[in-house]
Amino acid sequence: MDHILALLTLLHLLVPIYWLGGDLGTFLSGQVLKNPAYSPEERLLALKILLNCDMGPRTALILAFPTGFALAVAKGWLAAPGWAVALIWLAGLAWLAIAWAIHLKHGPAANPYRKVDTLIRQVALAALLAAGIAGLAGALALPKFLAIKLLLLAAGIALGLLIRRQLAPLFPAVGALRAHGATEGTNAAIAGVLSRTTRSVMCIWAIVLLASLAGIATPL
Repeated sequence: MDHILALLTLLHLLVPIYWLGGDLGTFLSGQVLKNPAYSPEERLLALKILLNCDMGPRTALILAFPTGFALAVAKGWLAAPGWAVALIWLAGLAWLAIAWAIHLKHGPAANPYRKVDTLIRQVALAALLAAGIAGLAGALALPKFLAIKLLLLAAGIALGLLIRRQLAPLFPAVGALRAHGATEGTNAAIAGVLSRTTRSVMCIWAIVLLASLAGIATPL
């Protein structure tokens, strides 16, 4: 295995590692955030840790396709010119910069970036679904396991968009916790939101594991 192929393999392997590892940190921080046994200050600190840990999965999701695309080309699974690989990487890094801008800016200053990020996710979702279905149908020349991985990535993006909707009520509740301290209503709102998102997050974990298995086994 040459050095470039080894590097691409390593980068693609780091995607599920940081995705699942970051999600575990997010999940555990969420347990502290929703636990009224902790002080409001401790719970708000847990929220800060949660948001920082969440950048691992966000980064991994964005880099999943560029690393996978480059690796598939390097291994000969997919026929594409070098400029296409470079273009995919540039697009991925631009999207990653937008995601990090949202994280670092916070609040209203991040709203324009959020709109662009949402649009990118919707376009990526449609493109991945189309390519995955075309690959399984034989209309696109790529191995079936790659088509399956594209569909799984699309499912991960779709669940991520769903989680954003599920999290919407969390931030007013956190604002109330910060301003007025813990109340029964605030505690119930935070616990309810995190309970709903937990199911979606566990579905994403299953998707990441299935995509990893498909990439390792290359069965079809």
